[in-house]
Parts: sequence; structure tokens; C-alpha cells
Amino acid sequence: MKFISPKFIRSIAPQLDLLNTIGGGVAQPQLRVDQRPKGVVLRVAMPTVSADSFRVVLNQQKLTVFGEYRHEPDDQMAAPLFVQTLDLPTNLDLARIDAVHEGNELRVRIPFLNPSDQQREIDIRHN
Repeated sequence: MKFISPKFIRSIAPQLDLLNTIGGGVAQPQLRVDQRPKGVVLRVAMPTVSADSFRVVLNQQKLTVFGEYRHEPDDQMAAPLFVQTLDLPTNLDLARIDAVHEGNELRVRIPFLNPSDQQREIDIRHN
């Protein structure tokens, strides 16, 4: 009886994972939004997803965080692992968003706008 070689299994496993994802398989991230005194921290935990697979895109007041699977880093074809879009409130400073991946977690930090920059007295004109 002939067995399938371990080398063959290792070579085909990534394609099977990709086909499963394209065929409807999904990865379920643990998503948490924490409000802190200085802003908001969006935390996305996906232990099996590498840091290079995450993407964070800001478009107007919408923040989209997604993960994608590529068999090789230079592959043209990618399969989405997850997509999460959040509508951001107007009291956040979108120009100062930053993201860091540490351990198995992506953290997107969005500071609040400085209230003193937003509040001002409006002069009343007299006709």
C-alpha cells in the first residue's frame, strides 16, 4: 500500500485552505472597541492570521479592517478572510489614526479631537 507523501500534503494544504475560504469558509475575528480617556482602541484578534495579512482603510468617516489570504506574499490572487466596516463618530481625530500588530492582535488607535480646538465663540454681527 502506498501512502501520500508528507511533502505532497504540505504543498497542497495552502491551496485547500484558499479553496475553502473562496467556497464560503470564513475566519471569525474577535473584535472589540474600547473607549479610553484619550480616544478609542479597536482590537482585532485572529491568532492564525499573520500581521502582513491585515489591512486598515479609512474612507471618509468609515474605517474598514480586513484580512486576506495569499498563498505566497507576491501572489496576485487573494481571498478575503474577514471584513469589518465601522462608521466613526465625528469627535475622533482621523488624521492621527495609527495601527500596531502585537502578538496575535491588531490594535487601531483613534484619538479624540481636542475639544478646545473644536469649541469657539461665534461673533454676532449687528446690522
